[in-house]
Amino acid sequence: FGVASSQHAREPPPDERETEKRLETRLYLRRFAVLTVFSLCSLVNAFQWIHYSIITNVFMEYYGVTSDKVDWLSIVYMVAYVPLIFPATWLLDRRGLRLTALLGAGLNCAGAWLKCASVSPKRFGVTVTAQVICAVAQVFILGLPSRVASVWFGPREVSTACATAVLGNQVWMEERLLMRALQVWYMASQRGQ
Repeated sequence: FGVASSQHAREPPPDERETEKRLETRLYLRRFAVLTVFSLCSLVNAFQWIHYSIITNVFMEYYGVTSDKVDWLSIVYMVAYVPLIFPATWLLDRRGLRLTALLGAGLNCAGAWLKCASVSPKRFGVTVTAQVICAVAQVFILGLPSRVASVWFGPREVSTACATAVLGNQVWMEERLLMRALQVWYMASQRGQ
């Protein structure tokens, strides 16, 4: 059983050292801007997902619908994710990061603008359509963190970059909890007057 010295066991053979030098990733400072933009895109999509559920009672009264219909506005995200994740992943693998990110951001933007057009008690159907568009956008957006990290960051930064990219989606959830607490506090203070 020959045992190699620890120094020789750690060093790659000369031909592998040359390959490592050739495959070295060049890192650009703008990778942090790309990560920030993606995180903000994910944050905005998370906002589109759950903002109706924060104040269900207000939307029930405004649109004249039941709470289960307002709940379906967030459930549609999970329903859309299951069948669409496979085509979205295929698109990411075949067509790349740019097209997939633009498609996700563009659909999210279109859905948000359509929600602006649904500001009328008789336009709940427009609201549902807009929410479905944003749900489809989510499928493209949630598949991007690992790809953004692997394309734009070095081997020692990939885990941190991926965690940061996912954090954009989670920040909105924290924001939602804070907003709900402030809403309850405000309503309680108004009743006390």
